[in-house]
Amino acid sequence: MTGFRVLPAGAPRARVRRGAWLLGTLVVVCGLLAWWLVPRTGPQPSGTVRLATGVRTGVYERYGQLLKERVSDDLPEVSLALRHSQGSVDNIEQIVSGKADFTITAADALADYRDRHGKNASRIRACARLYDDYMQLVVPRGSRVRSAKDLRGLRVGVGQRRSGVSLVTARLLEAAGLDMDEDVEAVRAGIDRMPGLLAEGKLDAFFWSGGLPTAAVTQLAKKTPIRLVQLGDLVTELHRQQPRMRYYRAAVMPADAYPKVQRGESVKTVAIANLLVTTDSTDDALTEGITRSVIDSRDQIGGQVHAAQKVDLRTAIYTDPVPLHDGAEHYYRSAKP
Repeated sequence: MTGFRVLPAGAPRARVRRGAWLLGTLVVVCGLLAWWLVPRTGPQPSGTVRLATGVRTGVYERYGQLLKERVSDDLPEVSLALRHSQGSVDNIEQIVSGKADFTITAADALADYRDRHGKNASRIRACARLYDDYMQLVVPRGSRVRSAKDLRGLRVGVGQRRSGVSLVTARLLEAAGLDMDEDVEAVRAGIDRMPGLLAEGKLDAFFWSGGLPTAAVTQLAKKTPIRLVQLGDLVTELHRQQPRMRYYRAAVMPADAYPKVQRGESVKTVAIANLLVTTDSTDDALTEGITRSVIDSRDQIGGQVHAAQKVDLRTAIYTDPVPLHDGAEHYYRSAKP
């Protein structure tokens, strides 16, 4: 006879097994897609949530104030309480110790804390990459300083001890061939004090790491003639010190960052990414909600904090050196690009 094909005796059974396997796989895939894409249900986040920011006149502080307003709309049962700090290093210590639930910190400070095997370093998780901080070396307009190498023997504001400013300043001075503790007169002050000290003639220069523009620098320029010193000549030396320095990138402060200061000229410098972070013990739904507020408020906050305009859904997931929190990951998988 023709037109018929004799199947092996075990063929129907094999087909059944294969069909069952495919069905099982489909169920698992659908389950994962549902977890990733379907909005969470259940109790809404509530209670007081603590966000460590920074010194009172810094960009972290202003960003935190505006985010607090947005969270009150997006998560009406959540009260965001701001905690002042010395900066990135202090902020990390606050979340790992449980004094704060969320914070903003620079990527280099996170990497340094992890590399030093800081307490609970492995438990730090990210919500989003926010915006870049730009290193700013501020001097009186008539200063002879044209490079960080010219700071030897001068009174230099280097940030508070537990700030990210202090960390990166020490590294920049090292790249310039200087030791922060021996070759300059290091003044441990934050952006809330350094501009005033410079205006009063008590500082010859100060370093600041912040988004552009930083209000304290803008205000200083209104009453005191100042100049921004380029730091671009240190980039090659920084890159020679990899991997410790891999979180610093060459950058340019645009000419309109501080128009009164720059007079139409851009300034070469170094930039560092900022991250919003928490720990793995933070509730998934709360983390997802905070992350959503951060991304959705870009234009609202960016109208007052220019740096926040750089927050972007497409780049927010790049949070090296720490992984995303599960709640944040759920948000990104469900959000429309």
